[in-house]
Amino acid sequence: MRPNILDPLFVPLTSFSGIGPKTVTLVARAMGRDDADEVRSVDLLLLPPYRLIDRRHQPGVAFATENTIVTLKLHVDRHQPAPPGRSNAPYRVLAHDDTGQIALTFFHARQQWLEKALPIGETVLVSGKVEWFNGRPSMVHPDRMALESDAEGFPMIEAVYPLTAGLSAKLLQRAIDQALAGMPVLPEWLDAAFLERNGLPGFNAAIRTLHTPGDALDLLPNAPARRRLAYDELLAGQLSLALVRRRVRKLPGRPVDGDGAIRDRILAALPFRLTDGQRSAVTDILTDMKSRERMLRLLQGDVGSGKTVVALLAMAACAEAGGQAVLMAPTEILARQHHATIAPLAEAASIQVELLTGRMKGKERSAAIDRIEKGDAQLIIGTHALFQESVTYHDLLLAVVDEQHRFGVHQRLRLTAKGTAPHMLVMTATPIPRTLVLSAFGDMDVSRLTEKPAGRQPVTTAMVDMARLGDVVTRLKQAVSDGRKAYWICPLVEDSDLSDLMSAEQRQEALQQEFGALVGLVHGRMKAAEKDAAMDDFKSGRTRILVATTVVEVGVDIPDASIMVIEHAERFGLAQLHQLRGRVGRGHDASSCILLYKGSLSDVGKARLSIMRETEDGFRIAEEDLRLRGEGELLGTRQSGSPGFRLVDLSAHGDLLETARDDARYILEIDEDLATERGKALRLLLYIWRRDEAIRLLRAG
Repeated sequence: MRPNILDPLFVPLTSFSGIGPKTVTLVARAMGRDDADEVRSVDLLLLPPYRLIDRRHQPGVAFATENTIVTLKLHVDRHQPAPPGRSNAPYRVLAHDDTGQIALTFFHARQQWLEKALPIGETVLVSGKVEWFNGRPSMVHPDRMALESDAEGFPMIEAVYPLTAGLSAKLLQRAIDQALAGMPVLPEWLDAAFLERNGLPGFNAAIRTLHTPGDALDLLPNAPARRRLAYDELLAGQLSLALVRRRVRKLPGRPVDGDGAIRDRILAALPFRLTDGQRSAVTDILTDMKSRERMLRLLQGDVGSGKTVVALLAMAACAEAGGQAVLMAPTEILARQHHATIAPLAEAASIQVELLTGRMKGKERSAAIDRIEKGDAQLIIGTHALFQESVTYHDLLLAVVDEQHRFGVHQRLRLTAKGTAPHMLVMTATPIPRTLVLSAFGDMDVSRLTEKPAGRQPVTTAMVDMARLGDVVTRLKQAVSDGRKAYWICPLVEDSDLSDLMSAEQRQEALQQEFGALVGLVHGRMKAAEKDAAMDDFKSGRTRILVATTVVEVGVDIPDASIMVIEHAERFGLAQLHQLRGRVGRGHDASSCILLYKGSLSDVGKARLSIMRETEDGFRIAEEDLRLRGEGELLGTRQSGSPGFRLVDLSAHGDLLETARDDARYILEIDEDLATERGKALRLLLYIWRRDEAIRLLRAG
C-alpha cells in the first residue's frame, strides 16, 4: 500500500478545477506519455519547463526595442473597434505612458471582453513584443494583460512547458499550479551532509524552484534545484536496480564447473582463434558461474566481435555439468540465425541443440518441449516462447538473453523464475557508453569485447548525395555482374503522403527495372514465412540485392554480402547506422557502405555522418550518439529497460550517476529492508519515481 502522505501526489488530473478527460489526454501527449489514465499530479510536478520568458524589462513605450519582450505600464485612452462589416480589420486599444503612445492591436476581438480587460481611464500592465510601423509602436495580441490593482498575479518570469495542439499554456499552468498547491511536505531521504556538501535544496524547495525559476540560470542542468531532482531520479533508478539484483541473487546459484571437454571440442571446430577479449570474457563468465552467488553479467560487444561464441562456451560449460542452458533472442530471424551458427559447432562437440519459437506448432512443438523437459536437449535457442508456462526445463543452469535493451527488468525476473535460480548472461550488440551502462544496467557486472575476430574486413564508408543516385546504381550493376551481393536499406515500408522518403516497396520496384528478378524485399510487416523465404533467396544467390527496412539491423549473417546502401542515412541514429553497416565486412571481400543523404545537411547531420566515415569503433560512435541525440535514441524507443529520463541530462549529470549507484548499494548494505527512518523516506522516493516494482520486491522478501 502506498503511504497516505503521498495521496495528494497521486490524485488524477480530472480532480483539478477546469481539467476534464480531454485535457488530461492532451497533457499526457505533451509529456510524451501514451497512458493518459495513469497521469497523476506528481507527473506535472516532475515536468520541467524548457525555457523562460523574462518580462522584467520595462523600458517605456518610446524605448521599446522591436521584437524583444517588454512590459509596459499604460494609461488606457480609448477603444477603436473595427468598422461595421469589416470583421477582418483590427480592433485597437490606444494607450500611453510618460514616454509616448502605443496601439494594442487585436484581430477577431471580442469587444465586451476587451472593454472589461482594458477599461478606459485605468492603468494596466501589458507584456509582449512591440512592432514599429512608420515610427509608431504597436503591440499585436499582448501575451499578458492585467489591471495595475491585480499586478501581484502578473508573472514577470514565466516558465514555458512543452505543449501540443489543443493544449494552451494557460490551461497547463493552471493544472501545475494546482499540483503545487496540493504538494505535501515530505521527510528528507537524502543524507544531510551530502545535501550541504553539494549545495542542494530539499525536495519540496527544488520542485518549487523548478516551476517558479528566479531567472534563466535556474533552468540550467547544473542549477542546484535541477541537480537535486536529477539525483533523486538517478537514486530511484539505482535503488530499484539494486533491489532487483538482490532479489535475483537471493536464491543461491548452483556452481557450474565443467571439465572443459565439450568446450575443447567446440574450440577445435572453430575456423578461427578466440581474440584476447573473447578469452577474457569467457574467463569472467566461467569464474562467476563457479560461485554459489548467481551470475548477472552484461556482455557488450561491437558488431561482429564474436559474442555468440562466448555465449556458446558458457552454455557448453552447463552441458559439461549435466545441465541445460537457453539463449533467448528478441526476433524469430535472430533466433534462427543463432541456431544456424551454433548447431554445427554443437554437433562437432556431440551435444544436442533445440530450437523453440512461437511459430512452431502441433507435433513439432510438442516434441521439442518433450526433449527439453527430459533433458535430451542441452542447449535451447528461441524467442519469448522459451518462457511460456507450457515449457518445463529438466535442469536449467544458465539463461542467455540477446539484445538486452529490448527486454525490461520484468522479463528478466520472469525468465530467471523458470529454473532453480539459473545464472544470467545478457548480451547487446549496441555499444553503450559507460554512463548508460550504469543507468540501464546498474545491477550487472560488465564484460566488453572491443576487438574483431581475425578475418573481419574493414568497411569503407562514403557519403553520397541522393542527386548522384544514378552513379550508385551504375556501380551496383558492375558489382552484381562480378557476383557480389548488396543490401539496400530504406526507412519506410510503404509510400506515405506524409513523407518524401522513398519506401522499401517503391525502391524495390525501381531497382527491379534495372536488375529484374535479382531484387528481393524484406520488411517487418511481412509474415515470418515470407521473410524467411526472402532471406533464403538472398543467402542462396537467387537474389543479389536485398531491399529492406531496419529489420536486418541485428543478427543477420550473410558473409558474401559486401555492399550496404542506406537511403536517407541522415534520418537514422548513429548506433543504428553502425548496426546496419555491421551486416557487411563478414566475408573475404573488401566491403563498402554508402550513406545516401538528401540535400544540404545541418551541421549536426554532417557531424553525425562524418563520424561514421571516420571510425568503425562502435563505442566511440555510441558516445557521439549520446552527445548529439540523447540517451532515449541510443537504446532505441523508450521501452522498459531503457532509461527514459525526465530530469536527468547524462552529459551534465554523469558525475551523479556513480554517486547514486554507490549510495544505493551502501543503503541496502546497512538497511536491506528500508526499515529505518531514512529507509521509509526512500520508499517514498521509489513511489514518486514510479519504481513500484522495487517496493513489491521488498515485500516479497
